Amino acid sequence: MKLPVVFILLTVMIDAMGIGLIVPVMPALIQEVQGAGLGTAALWGGVLATTFAAMQFLFGPLLGALSDRYGRRPVLLLSLVVLAIDYLVMAVAGSIWLLLLGRVVGGITAATQSTANAYMADISKPEDKAANFGLIGAAFGLGFVLGPALGGFLAEYGTRAPFYAAAGLAAANAVFGYLVLKETVDDRIRRPFAWRRANPFGLFRHLAKLPGLGPLLLVFFIYQVAFTVYPAIWAYYTAERFDWSPGMVGLSLSLFGISMAVVQGGLIRPMLRLMGERGAVIYGHVADVAVFLLIGFVSSGTWLLILTPLAALPAVITPALQGIMSKAVGDDEQGELQGALVSIAALAMIVSPMLMTFVFYRFTEPANGIYLPGAPFLLAAVLIALALMVFMRSAQPRRSPDVSGSTAP
Repeated sequence: MKLPVVFILLTVMIDAMGIGLIVPVMPALIQEVQGAGLGTAALWGGVLATTFAAMQFLFGPLLGALSDRYGRRPVLLLSLVVLAIDYLVMAVAGSIWLLLLGRVVGGITAATQSTANAYMADISKPEDKAANFGLIGAAFGLGFVLGPALGGFLAEYGTRAPFYAAAGLAAANAVFGYLVLKETVDDRIRRPFAWRRANPFGLFRHLAKLPGLGPLLLVFFIYQVAFTVYPAIWAYYTAERFDWSPGMVGLSLSLFGISMAVVQGGLIRPMLRLMGERGAVIYGHVADVAVFLLIGFVSSGTWLLILTPLAALPAVITPALQGIMSKAVGDDEQGELQGALVSIAALAMIVSPMLMTFVFYRFTEPANGIYLPGAPFLLAAVLIALALMVFMRSAQPRRSPDVSGSTAP
């Protein structure tokens, strides 16, 4: 594997690890700086998480557009340096407002995933894009597994230790990128910067006008809302339904993350060869409906643990969809497209937790009459079925003209 690709994968993995690293200490840290109880800390934790997602939503297209204009290398390296400084500021923060500022800056710099995806699109042949996006998904999955585990270990050395570790990882990766990363944006695909496309709303309008792309963006959003049921509900559902301990919850999430990495990093290539990108999207949605229905009605914690790695098999959806959409836009629009996808995923992270937690509350409170803790997963199954119907009715997108005026087949 070429060193620039290793850097890109490390960048995505460190983004995921940086989030997970600090999760185990956030309740204690917020209580420390606020001098308040756990309930108040949980409220502030929700504010910090929502702020982080909102910044990703707003700034994903901006960073993608800047990388189309000025190149992937400066955007990635500068963002990593700023991220390292941000973690150091949070490590010494003595007030909740400084932590909030840290989450604002962290959300902006974490939007570099759009630039990382655009770099991967730049260096990939059209037929390899979906599989290479799968590598990025695998890297994120590994970060999702390693981050909380490392954060929990470092928490033994104090609430600030994970922040120093995250800063060190970001800084070291910036140095590595400075040494190995080559620029992929040249004058052939360089795109003038335009504010109307550097904000999520203007960019969505622009992309939705491209033939066949609008429905795919809607499919991507619905899928992200449904998929977010896992981080939003899993800990609550397993504790309520099966009385799982935090350790068992962490084990199951690690198993899920590892399984996703295996699917997106390895199994996706033979699956794409067998089914093609469109077939992989259809298979993934059908499999997801089945998985969500099984989780919603499963009556044994043992069977749920067995289902956990199987729940990762539909993970081909995201890279396959990315591959289809990436081939539908010009080479000079890759950053903007990936920025839009990051914003859509961030918007789902804002909407879905509120929706899923409300449904969980509605079907677990005795006063509400119907006891069904798995209801959020059944809702996710309905959403996935809706996304599949939209996808099946969508036309195959046509590639927009590239900067040279030719069109790809």
